[in-house]
Amino acid sequence: MAKAFGFVDFGGPENQEFLDRPVLEPGPGQLAIAVRAAGVNPVDWKVRRGFLGRERALPAVMGSEAAGVVERVGPGVTGFTPGDEVFGVVAAGAFAEQTLLSAGASALKPAEVGFDRVAALPVAAATADDALRDVGVGAGQTLLVLGVSGGVGSAAAQIARSRGIRVVGTASDANRGYVESLGATQVRYGEGVADRIRAAAPDGVDGILDLVGGDDARAAAATLADRSRLVSTADPATAKELGGRYVTRSTTPGTLAALAGLVAAGELDPNISRHFPLAHAAEAMALVESGHARGKVVLDIG
Repeated sequence: MAKAFGFVDFGGPENQEFLDRPVLEPGPGQLAIAVRAAGVNPVDWKVRRGFLGRERALPAVMGSEAAGVVERVGPGVTGFTPGDEVFGVVAAGAFAEQTLLSAGASALKPAEVGFDRVAALPVAAATADDALRDVGVGAGQTLLVLGVSGGVGSAAAQIARSRGIRVVGTASDANRGYVESLGATQVRYGEGVADRIRAAAPDGVDGILDLVGGDDARAAAATLADRSRLVSTADPATAKELGGRYVTRSTTPGTLAALAGLVAAGELDPNISRHFPLAHAAEAMALVESGHARGKVVLDIG
């Protein structure tokens, strides 16, 4: 049996508990791994609350991304062998001592990068990379990131900077120093945000990555001439209303390998703000669910 953390019914954190589940065997296109680290993301509590549907079998192990050591490979899997250090999108929950990865959304871990740092990439950084592709801004242009201090925003700012894109991002004044450490210009969100964006980017913005939705997205859209370059990860309805679109996800081994390469080269810092052991998974979830986590939260396992 393997220790895991999950939920027994849809709803609030009162439904979370530790579980014992059998060691999993990989199916076609899967890798069985001994987990070393797992990222904690807002999508995890949204799944638990049933916001993304209630079709999954219960109890369910939480977590969407993990890194670890390959134990066995499933039928049809190539490019991975037992003993490989890997990371990727999970097929059976990440908050566990042992789990399954989807081989088509996994990559080898660079030897010089820790398990915790690559475990923080498949959700936030890969989403940021997908969104930047959809926005379509390039070197010398200006990208506005709404909600730049979170996990996706932090990654997007750094990836954009590595491509020669200037970044302006909305965040609280308390996060100004952090935003500047990402190579971005901080703009306070809230009432009057459009005027502050124009002051920070007098030549206008060439694309918007919206990570917050709502009124701030509506206000910020007024600073963008081509609304097709507004891409949201937060609010598909508002994005459509404003002439933009929701992000198209396409995590691939190549994408993940490229992101890990940026980490190895020092161009992308996953900005892990807190580490928790698996035994304190509930505390990690509470921090992320509060909305006050800056950067990434990671569980250290095994």
